[in-house]
Amino acid sequence: MRTKGNTILITGGGTGIGFGLAKAFHALGNQVIIASRRKDILDDAVKNNSGMASYVLDIQNISEIEVFAQKVLNDFPGLNVLINNSGIMRAENLLNQRDPANMETIIATNLLGPLRLTAALLPSLLKQPYGAIVNVSSGLGFVPMAITPTYCATKAALHSYTQSLRCQLKNTNIQVTELIPPYVATHLMNGANDPNAMPLDDYISEVMEIIESQPDAAEICVENVKRLRFAAETGNYEKFFRGMNDAISLNSR
Repeated sequence: MRTKGNTILITGGGTGIGFGLAKAFHALGNQVIIASRRKDILDDAVKNNSGMASYVLDIQNISEIEVFAQKVLNDFPGLNVLINNSGIMRAENLLNQRDPANMETIIATNLLGPLRLTAALLPSLLKQPYGAIVNVSSGLGFVPMAITPTYCATKAALHSYTQSLRCQLKNTNIQVTELIPPYVATHLMNGANDPNAMPLDDYISEVMEIIESQPDAAEICVENVKRLRFAAETGNYEKFFRGMNDAISLNSR
């Protein structure tokens, strides 16, 4: 992905990884647009980043996406990069799941939202001299954490979708990249206060170094996530799956 000369839309851009990427790309002189459900978070995010734009978007709401996409394109016709970063992560007890609303909300936010927004913006992205779509998945899409089954499933599905999207767009101007984070200190599952999580600033710094040194990379994997991303290839899947989930079971007792 090119690091300069872009107009970039980042969903879930008000906090966490999304905001970290927004600040990093903004510092490089790109026009950055962030979207999130909460206006107060967006206002705080852009307050100290002059020129950064923000829009309220509930990405799980299908009726909002087309209207949102058209408004952003009207305001920023040069939009050429989409970073699908919105995501929610919730623990679920599959033995007691009488109300599927929680599961469906996770799917609508983490999977259907990125797919719908990509579909809405793709015709315009294809008209740009250069375009990029970055889908933010997770190391847990490769080795799932059993207490968050739907989250992990959506990230695995997003990985698969990204591969198909990249194949279908291979003869176009659009570069398709998958960003695969490890456990990062963000608001997801209270990770911001967990000393075991990778510090957010360290993660963003390493990501930007990879993007700058490997602009054609199909996947962006920092060192901390490689053991999960390549667990199956290295023959360590069962070891990592059992180790992670057994540890969580012990800690929850």
